[in-house]
Amino acid sequence: MPVSEETFKKGVLSKIPPRNEPPLPPDWLHTEMLERLRVLRFAPIREGMNVLEVGCGAHALTTVPLAYLVGETGRVVTIDRSRWSFFEEITASAGLKHRIIPLKVDARELPFPFRAFDLAVLVHGVRSLKSEETMVKVISEMLRVSERVFIAESLPVANNERQRAHLELYNLREEIFEALFGEKDDLHYPTLEKLKALVEQAGGRVIKSGTFEPKLPHYLAYIPREYVERVEDEEKRAELLRRWEKAYGKWKAGADHPPVGWLIAKR
Repeated sequence: MPVSEETFKKGVLSKIPPRNEPPLPPDWLHTEMLERLRVLRFAPIREGMNVLEVGCGAHALTTVPLAYLVGETGRVVTIDRSRWSFFEEITASAGLKHRIIPLKVDARELPFPFRAFDLAVLVHGVRSLKSEETMVKVISEMLRVSERVFIAESLPVANNERQRAHLELYNLREEIFEALFGEKDDLHYPTLEKLKALVEQAGGRVIKSGTFEPKLPHYLAYIPREYVERVEDEEKRAELLRRWEKAYGKWKAGADHPPVGWLIAKR
């Protein structure tokens, strides 16, 4: 559906207070939400829709533009297992809380016995599902409860130095989390071909797909140095610190969103 970014900025983003979370800039939340709005232009969303969002996260980055797009007669049921820290504060300040139903559930076992949604959405969340088995199970559940599924994820592709700066720092996250907690998280970005294969494994059929350039700064590769300093293995910690310092320097000088792959699928 055609959407005016200026209307979204004035009517929604302007209501959300800037954040004081250095080294991130005060408007980082607004920039990331604007990127989600651009992603969702490729989704089959109409006003009045009943939409399921999987993995809303603490900052409602996709939830806010979704709630804006479905309009007053639409609803967004958004789920996450645990990351709710700022969710209510942000959705309330955006003036969209009344369009959103948050649920604390596991996306591998959705509590809907039938096809209850016009669309299920997973935007920049595949990388947080930790294993291919979980990815397939979650996508299978999305296909079960909705008429269509829309999935979008950053791609492991850099077309310029600023995109490479993002990827270099982001690609340390999986390794850092594994060294800290013994399991992978924030996995490396999948290719679009991999996303399509996951959908097919989940019993879905891709009916449309594509890629696009967000053409915006990207801040979410950042991970504090303190995380690396907590790695117990001395040799591993020293190696990761060297790589973090180099990558962080490039990221701080300026990083952009890599290309994003998206697809629409049905069961």
